[in-house]
Amino acid sequence: MKLPTDEVYEKANELKCIIYNKDDFRFAEEQAAKVNKECILYLQPEWSKRDKVVPQIVDYVMANPKWKVSLQTHKYLNIP
Repeated sequence: MKLPTDEVYEKANELKCIIYNKDDFRFAEEQAAKVNKECILYLQPEWSKRDKVVPQIVDYVMANPKWKVSLQTHKYLNIP
């Protein structure tokens, strides 16, 4: 995995972190600490783990309202 450069973090207006397991929340917070305060923060379940991680994401967002839930709507609608 290749992370963005410092310049990209400074200019970013959105940050989306894919959640596969509980450690990804720590990673997401590390990434969020690098962006500006206006940047919108999203957590998105990894599709193959969605049934397990969606409840975790919802709980996390409820406890940390700076984050929003992101979903791959096209996958729920079976659109490739």
